[in-house]
Amino acid sequence: MITDGFLYLGVLSALAGVLVFVTRRSNIRLFTYVPAFVLLYICAAALNTTGVFGESESIEATGEAVQDALLPAMILLLLFKCDIRKIIKLGPKLLLTFTVAAASIVLGFMVAYLVFQATLDAEAWKALGALSASWTGGSANMVAVQGILRAPENVFGYVLIVDTVLYSVWLLLMFGSVGFSDRFNRWTKADTTKFDAQNDLDEEERPIDLVSLMGLIGFSLFVSATAGWIGEHLPEIGVVITGTTWTILIVSVLGLIIATTPLGKAAGSTELAMVMLYVIIGIIASGSDFTSLAQAPVYLAVGIVVLLVHLTIMVLYAKLTRTELFSLAVASTANIGGVASAPVVAGAFNRQLVPVGVLYALIGSFIGTFIGLAVAQILSVV
Repeated sequence: MITDGFLYLGVLSALAGVLVFVTRRSNIRLFTYVPAFVLLYICAAALNTTGVFGESESIEATGEAVQDALLPAMILLLLFKCDIRKIIKLGPKLLLTFTVAAASIVLGFMVAYLVFQATLDAEAWKALGALSASWTGGSANMVAVQGILRAPENVFGYVLIVDTVLYSVWLLLMFGSVGFSDRFNRWTKADTTKFDAQNDLDEEERPIDLVSLMGLIGFSLFVSATAGWIGEHLPEIGVVITGTTWTILIVSVLGLIIATTPLGKAAGSTELAMVMLYVIIGIIASGSDFTSLAQAPVYLAVGIVVLLVHLTIMVLYAKLTRTELFSLAVASTANIGGVASAPVVAGAFNRQLVPVGVLYALIGSFIGTFIGLAVAQILSVV
């Protein structure tokens, strides 16, 4: 049994490293749909379930300190590539499609919560707020909302399972939609010629070197510490606007500003942010216990209702506005899947349109946390 905090952190980091290596270097098709962070959650939770990680003040203090330090830094770095000037180039129709996709998911959570409220845990609204952040932004947004709301670990474990299962199914559906996109576009009478000039959005990535890595690490951790100190001195408003909320807001706005400057082009920001994300997910997962999954089917039903509401609204929107399937599929994937999957689905439609998928996902990475907090606030009132 491991009770030392540093050894605990070392095991989680090594586990994450092995899983990333296997999923990135292996040709096994399963890893295309089940990303490394999902496997990390399952493995870390399994270690805790089997008693490898013991309960100790050292582990608890280490996990909390590392998570509090890395979370704002990770969000800051992820937003370095979110150049608002490029997002504007997507045009009003594409932005409207993304907005409708996000709004339909929010509505889906409200409907599902009303249907299943009587069978859910008393603090389920916190976990569902985190899930809505994931389904309107990505895993980083889910982690951010969980860091703010502190949903019970067992309930958060349920929604992580829901996120994993339904994300995989939804990604398969989005890939499969490529095959009947022409028929769908004829049904909606959509004009697809406007995407021919979208290949001018991509930029050449600079090589990663010691200067960029040291600069990014030092800067992100300094901003994380400073934003945390400022957030602690700002007033708390209700159950959502806390010191952590202020910290996330500060780093999010700063990251969006930096994205328009030369610093936003620093090489390695995304890769470094992903390293931090894996560590945070490992820490969260290490507090989960698979023996308490009796209620997971209820949360799975909640997720299915959310997706059905989302799908219905998106199809009606496409028919009324003559929107092509590409925009719907990529906007939906950018919300539910995030940065890791939206470009892949976009590339399945047309390789030149991959940057559109990236920018869609980056919009979600910025607003997902705040949508998740808003959903949590609404559900807490209900």
